[in-house]
Amino acid sequence: MRRHGTSELTGLVVAGLVAFFAVLGFLPGSLAIGPVVPPALSSPETLILTATDASYLSPVTLAEVSGARIEEKRALTPDDGAGSPSVAVWTVTTSDDDIAHQQQLEPTSRTFAIDSATGQLVSCCGANIDGNQLIRQSGLSGYVFPAGARRQAYDIYDTVLERPEPAAYSGSGTIDGIPAYQYTEDITAARAGFSPLSSTDPELYSARDSYWVDPETGAVLAVTADEDLYLARPLATTTAAAPRLFDADLTTTRATVAQLAAADRGVRHDIAVARDLHLACLVLAAASAVIAWFTLSRRRRPPAPRHPRTRKRQGIFRQQKITAAIPALTSMSSSRPAAPWRRHSPEKSAGAGSLIHGRI
Repeated sequence: MRRHGTSELTGLVVAGLVAFFAVLGFLPGSLAIGPVVPPALSSPETLILTATDASYLSPVTLAEVSGARIEEKRALTPDDGAGSPSVAVWTVTTSDDDIAHQQQLEPTSRTFAIDSATGQLVSCCGANIDGNQLIRQSGLSGYVFPAGARRQAYDIYDTVLERPEPAAYSGSGTIDGIPAYQYTEDITAARAGFSPLSSTDPELYSARDSYWVDPETGAVLAVTADEDLYLARPLATTTAAAPRLFDADLTTTRATVAQLAAADRGVRHDIAVARDLHLACLVLAAASAVIAWFTLSRRRRPPAPRHPRTRKRQGIFRQQKITAAIPALTSMSSSRPAAPWRRHSPEKSAGAGSLIHGRI
């Protein structure tokens, strides 16, 4: 009985292990090893983009400068105090320097909040553009795509137009040895508000921005930004053509690409480990299921009923054994000495016998 209870308990324990490993095997990677943090947003980073033969409107002389060599730095810093386990908050400070003319353009800042599960921007946690919290940011940030990116269009928030714009899938390639998808955002002569130079003529904005993305992790590995911001008409004070407020073809430097790719490889390794753990859990679940079935199927079964002829033969055999044992028992009782209190004289025995015979 104890043996039966032990085997049943063992089977139940193994069945519990089956359920446990099966659940672990089917859990998403983010639940098995924690949320996967995109490389560009895993730690403070400084992305550097450069452009040659650029032009811009000098904030000092209000004259157009051409032949500029622009170096743009985008410093990303986390704001852990403003975020939460489900929302990551980051601030990007962008500064543009004309290396050729030793002149600095006006810096900009942006704070955005990202849903850690979807990669989408959310309006919370002090998100703003240049301090203006009334601007609602939506779509993707442009610094990270959803993990498992597909060959489809994604809306990316454009800080110049202050609205999301679609970036269509435009091809695939390899960035520093990592397979990548290319997404391209095309904007042509879109109205971008007004500048201090003119309150009547709007700014027009054209751009062709490309993002090279690791589809497995959603990390942005390289960026090209061909941007052109200009006035719709020439200034009233000059007969020249409409000045270019900013016109540059920016590209991430090789050092920046190598930095982003190195961080991305670490995340890809974590995903590979999680995938192997899932597979191992599924294998253990299958093996445990086999063990549980084998253990529970070995329960003690009741003995099968015997055939009537077998029972009859066993009954006859038992009766013969009992009959054979009776003479032995009789001889043993006759050879046993009489008890002292039952010994009598011959006379009494004879008298007792006559009485008995007389009664018979």
